[in-house]
Amino acid sequence: MIFLNNHFKFLFFSLLIFISGCTATTEYDYGYVPSQDKTESVQDGIYHKVKPGDSIWRIAETYNVSVDEVVESNKIPDVAKIETNQLVFIPGAVIEKEFILSTPQDEEFYWPVTGRVIKYFNVQQGREINQGIDIKAKAGEFVKASRSGTVVFADYLTGYGNTLILDHQDDFYTVYSKNSKLLVRLGDVVKRNDPISEVDKNENLAFLHFQIRKNAKEENPLFYLP
Repeated sequence: MIFLNNHFKFLFFSLLIFISGCTATTEYDYGYVPSQDKTESVQDGIYHKVKPGDSIWRIAETYNVSVDEVVESNKIPDVAKIETNQLVFIPGAVIEKEFILSTPQDEEFYWPVTGRVIKYFNVQQGREINQGIDIKAKAGEFVKASRSGTVVFADYLTGYGNTLILDHQDDFYTVYSKNSKLLVRLGDVVKRNDPISEVDKNENLAFLHFQIRKNAKEENPLFYLP
């Protein structure tokens, strides 16, 4: 496998060794009822009312707190997405804010395929722990770039099949695996929503394995997707 230049070698060696193989998936169905109980919090802060298009990551960025702080303060499980009109507690905040994006195509994460999550982040199956989410799709369906970026890996990866990694130039990377065909090459610059690959079928189940990583550390994609 070839990388853009020596600058990326150490980072991607670290990134790739943390990606463990996952040759099969199982459908999971988790229910989640967002908590609206304001009595749970004892720390200073305010409640943000979730609006369409909000993500935990964007809310955290708006209030200058970490995703982990928001997740822990609200006891949000790994299998959950926030919902419109849900109240999310923001520790340390004093006034509710709204965010305005000048270039949403470049700044936001979006779903690479439309479908149901069938395996969630941090779910253990055998010896393996899922480091992203698996999204059910149709074989041959186009996979779209979740965010604008540069292709820094485009090759076969043991356990993951044909895999793409996009560098988003702000310490974030997205990983797209279980592809039948790659439509972009190493060094290509892609825009959000550009077709970058096609979904493969694995043991009679077609799905995309999708990861979001900050540096080499895996993050829960559901906390970044609207």
